[in-house]
Amino acid sequence: MMRLAACFFVMMWLAFGPRVIAQSDEHLEIGGGKIEVVFGASPLEPLRKLVLHWVTSSARAVTVYYEKFPVTDVQLRVQFYDGRGVRSGHTFGENGAVITISVGRSNTATDFADDWMLTHEMVHLAFPSVAAEHHWIEEGSATYVEPIARCRNGDLKPEKVWGDLIDGLPQGLPKANDRGLDFTPTWGRTYWGGALFCLLADIEIRKRTGNQKGLENALRAILRADGTIESEWPLSRALEVGDRATGVPVLRELYEKMKATPTPIDLKGLWKELGVERIGSKIEFNDDAPFAKIRAAITASSTPAPKSG
Repeated sequence: MMRLAACFFVMMWLAFGPRVIAQSDEHLEIGGGKIEVVFGASPLEPLRKLVLHWVTSSARAVTVYYEKFPVTDVQLRVQFYDGRGVRSGHTFGENGAVITISVGRSNTATDFADDWMLTHEMVHLAFPSVAAEHHWIEEGSATYVEPIARCRNGDLKPEKVWGDLIDGLPQGLPKANDRGLDFTPTWGRTYWGGALFCLLADIEIRKRTGNQKGLENALRAILRADGTIESEWPLSRALEVGDRATGVPVLRELYEKMKATPTPIDLKGLWKELGVERIGSKIEFNDDAPFAKIRAAITASSTPAPKSG
């Protein structure tokens, strides 16, 4: 009974406990940030190596997109369950940055390479906490940035990124009786509606700046202004900082358009302009499309992130 109670305590601490000073199982340094990896139970050495490689790859992808790891240090708590896959990712910032996540004991290298969740959670580190009605920008930016960051780091192909956007973004379109993003806290509008906002902002910023700047310039500026998950900001501040960095008021204008009003978007027309087409199970690009260069720039490979220390 005491053993079961102890196991239960460890699980609850990993999932919900506040950040504490603890002896980490591993200590990684990537992109100027320190990652303390704390295991809920000691894994076998092969699995341990796979987990650490997965953590390193995810952190490098985020570092490539933001040009630095979002926080100076984060505690990553890894729990294990029987089976395969990755689940139950959560990120907190109230008492220092903490990520909790669970992985299958039977995971292979392929399972970890296919995972998106840890990168998604690390992207959360790079945006300030905002009021509840703006939760869509927190989840939407993580949903949008995660695959692009992995693509720029060489972990995904552009065809995969755009194919997933084609499949996912319709879930973010307003449905009957929906209102704007601030007033429709459904799963689809929060994650994919927020991601659609980010895509539209990225495209419009690039149009107005001759493809010289994109959404990453806005998000990097917010991060440089200490807009991490450990801080609380009004959304207006984040939009202002982002727009100042790009030199165009796209974020503010798009927010005013989408915050309270359901805004239909012609996704089929958008894909045609970007030169993206699904033909059966394949994604094909048309480099003669009006905004093909914008599409290519969004997923263009970046300089590899700094190696871990």
